[in-house]
Amino acid sequence: MNPVSAVTSLFPTEPGPRRSYAVATLVNTFGTGLLLVSLPLYLTRIVHLSAAQVGLGLTIAATITLLVGLPIGDLADRRGPLEVAKTVLPLQAAATLAFLFVDNFIAFVIVATVDTMAARAVITAEGALLRRVAGEEAASYRSSTHAITNLGFSAGFACCGIAIQLGTSMAYHALIIIDALTFLTAWAVLRGLPRYEPLPKPKTGPRWGVLRDRPFVALAVLGAVCSLEFAVLTLLLPLWVVERTDAPRWTIPLALVINTLLVVWFQVRLGGHVKTIRQGGLAWRRAGVFFLFSCCAIGLAAGLPTWPALILLVAGVSLHTFGEIYHLAAGFALTMGLPPAHAQGQYDGFLGITGGLGVALAPALLLGPVMGMGKPGMIGLGVFLVLACMLTPALARWGERTRPVPSDLAAAAD
Repeated sequence: MNPVSAVTSLFPTEPGPRRSYAVATLVNTFGTGLLLVSLPLYLTRIVHLSAAQVGLGLTIAATITLLVGLPIGDLADRRGPLEVAKTVLPLQAAATLAFLFVDNFIAFVIVATVDTMAARAVITAEGALLRRVAGEEAASYRSSTHAITNLGFSAGFACCGIAIQLGTSMAYHALIIIDALTFLTAWAVLRGLPRYEPLPKPKTGPRWGVLRDRPFVALAVLGAVCSLEFAVLTLLLPLWVVERTDAPRWTIPLALVINTLLVVWFQVRLGGHVKTIRQGGLAWRRAGVFFLFSCCAIGLAAGLPTWPALILLVAGVSLHTFGEIYHLAAGFALTMGLPPAHAQGQYDGFLGITGGLGVALAPALLLGPVMGMGKPGMIGLGVFLVLACMLTPALARWGERTRPVPSDLAAAAD
């Protein structure tokens, strides 16, 4: 499959909610890709905050955001996920623009907190919205939308590379403004979707059923531990390249474009085979092996001459990408297969809380001990991830056994 065919195959051929959702995803993630890598550099090089302050500020913002996950997910179930997404996207645009006026640590923490809370609310609503848009094909459709997400990130990373290379305040400010405009564009596209009424709930049962679902809670906690991998390429890699290696700075956007293009080409082809709960557990374990070798390659690039360092970094990013593909495919199968349909938002909201713990700890851990220890820190991160991922098959089997009835997605897969 050539690159053009791989891209076009991700989008539904017929007009309708699925195509609109895919377009909104592409626009949104393009804007996010503009700042995902460049924001830490903007804050350290233009605003003149230290790397430790950036890490601490992001950790504070992510910690405070934990408070909104479960209530927002429950609101999406009760009021409709589309209404929640349309309400929050303009707020996220305003918070993004506010980064233009950050000039001290306190202002950074306030703006980052509002921005992170808005982003978390959108992500929480998106899971329930995708399930309504895709129906029984939610797991496979989510693999397609993740590939679209990475296509958007790839375009954003490529554009942000220009700003990183220029290194001027004007270039970084342009990225912030364009990112804000993409949130408003996504909001306009989503307005064309039909209204999805809340699904009926059982007349009996606890209000917060997710809290009594012990297998899901255990998997969510393990997911928070493994979520450190998501920050390796977007948060740790840029500073690692600049401060620990002799690789050229354009390695940062190059490596991330490689990452996202590999996801576009392989997410559906590899992840599309991960449909059931049990398959999700096995795929997650496979991801851990890739993370181990990836962290070793990136770590060993430190101190090498320019071209060997570049080769190792690209190899490490490629290995990490295949780990990401299997990790996310596993997550799609588990988070669409375990929750009951009427409570998808609530379950996603709980995932936002546990996953938020991982997000909250990631900046402090990756920019602190891992970055500070150099090669041993990076290799140790890989060992930690692979050991955590080895637990998932057993937890997935536990979750499968304790479902009251086979999930709609698992039954369809069978």
